[in-house]
Amino acid sequence: MSGPLAVAVVSAERSIWSGTAKSVVAKTPEGDVGILRGHEPMLALLMEAPLRIELEDGSKILVAVHGGFFSVDSDTVNVIAEVAELSQDIDIDRARAALSRAQAQVDSEDLSPVRRAETRLHVGGV
Repeated sequence: MSGPLAVAVVSAERSIWSGTAKSVVAKTPEGDVGILRGHEPMLALLMEAPLRIELEDGSKILVAVHGGFFSVDSDTVNVIAEVAELSQDIDIDRARAALSRAQAQVDSEDLSPVRRAETRLHVGGV
C-alpha cells in the first residue's frame, strides 16, 4: 500500500504536531507498535517514551510522550497525550535538573518522574 498516514499529536494543553507521515512508532504497555498505512483499527495506551514519526521524505520527528493513548483508523493516527513535547522544544538543562531531582527522591512505587525526565533527555538528543 502506498500513500501517507494522517497524523495528529495533541496534549492536554495544545496541538503539538500534525501532518502526513510514512510511519509512527509508539510504546504501549505490551511493547512498541509500528503503524503503517493499512494498519488495522486500534486503540492503545501510551507509555512514557519517545514517539517516532517518520515523514515521507525519510526524516524523523521525535516527541516525548508522557501517558495518554492513541488510535488508528482509516490511515489516520491520533495521539492524545497527557503531556507531549517535540524534541526541539525540550530544555536540556531543565530536563537534566528534573532527572537529578527525581533520582534523589526516587520512590519505588512510582518511577514515573525518573522515566519522564529520561524520556525528555532521550528525545532531546542526550
